Parts: sequence; C-alpha cells; structure tokens
Amino acid sequence: MTHILYLAAGNSRRFGENKLLYPLDGKPLYRHGLDTLAAAAQQRTDCTLTVVSRHRAVLDGAAAQHIRTVYSPESEKGLSYTIRAGVGALDLQQTDFILCAAADQPYLSVQTVLRLLDAARPGVACARVCWGEQRGNPALFSAALVPALRALTGDEGGRVLLRRGDCVPVFAASARELWDVDTKAQLCPPPQA
Repeated sequence: MTHILYLAAGNSRRFGENKLLYPLDGKPLYRHGLDTLAAAAQQRTDCTLTVVSRHRAVLDGAAAQHIRTVYSPESEKGLSYTIRAGVGALDLQQTDFILCAAADQPYLSVQTVLRLLDAARPGVACARVCWGEQRGNPALFSAALVPALRALTGDEGGRVLLRRGDCVPVFAASARELWDVDTKAQLCPPPQA
C-alpha cells in the first residue's frame, strides 16, 4: 500500500497571506494539487490519500470531497511537524510506502504522480520527481525510512533522505510541474517577448 500525504500546513511567510487559499484559475491554490492526487489515487487500488493541515478551510474542503484529514496544529513550527502528524496517523506495514506531496505545486500532473506511485516496489528505498538535473517534489519513502522521517526537526523535510545514492528519479513531463509557489509574483504569467 502507498499512503499519499498531502502536506498543506505551511506558513506562507513570503506570500503575505495564506497562499493555499489564494484563488488560481477559479479555485484555491491547494485544490489544484489535491485534485491531481485524488485523480491519481482513484486510478489505483493500492493507495490512500490523507490531507495534513492546520488550516480549517483546507481540512473542511478535503473532508467535503470525502478525503481523510489530519489536523496538525504544531505545523506552524515547521515541515517536520506536518510530516510527523501525517505519518503518525497511518497504519503502516513493513512493505508500505509514503508519498509526500506539497500543497503549493499547482501544475503537478496525474501522469507524473502515477509514475511516482509505480516506483513503490520492493528494493526501492525512496524516489523523487525530477526534471533534468533539477530535483523536486513529490517524494516517495519506503516504510523502512519512517524512523528517519519521524526524527526530522524544525522546517526540515525529507530532502536529507533523498540525497541517498539509491534514490530513484521519476521524470516529470515538464519543468513547470516542479514549480512551487512562494510569492504572488510567481502566479503572474511571464511578460510576452
């Protein structure tokens, strides 16, 4: 089983307001990634999907779509708290995997998520989405790495675990899929040449 954790609890400090609720193409930013993950999970029989957040609007929105939610009030202290809350809510078996996806990647595609889910197989410790030499998110971790995920601190994510030499690259269809939104300027289309 692969458990998808949608990490939607960030502080949005550089954005100036809660970026997850900011409207993008007719819906809140967080819904883009959530809809992508839900569509991918619906195509599989070996997946669960859980939204981890401290934001009531995000939790309510996910619950309205019948998606499991985990409230993570300590997430304001950093990403490691969100990861621990999500992992702690899972009923994990030794052969399971965890896919961690950030809620600020609105252009991630269902096809890329499905390729990452396909990487969950015996012998794989971790995998991550890449574009050329650029490494990004989401990322996949075997249950064997759960103690290391639980040991993360502060605003540290699983990046340190993904530096392993045996991390499997899963290539995105475009560089845009790895794009995470940190500022409002990133949501504006580039000027025409």
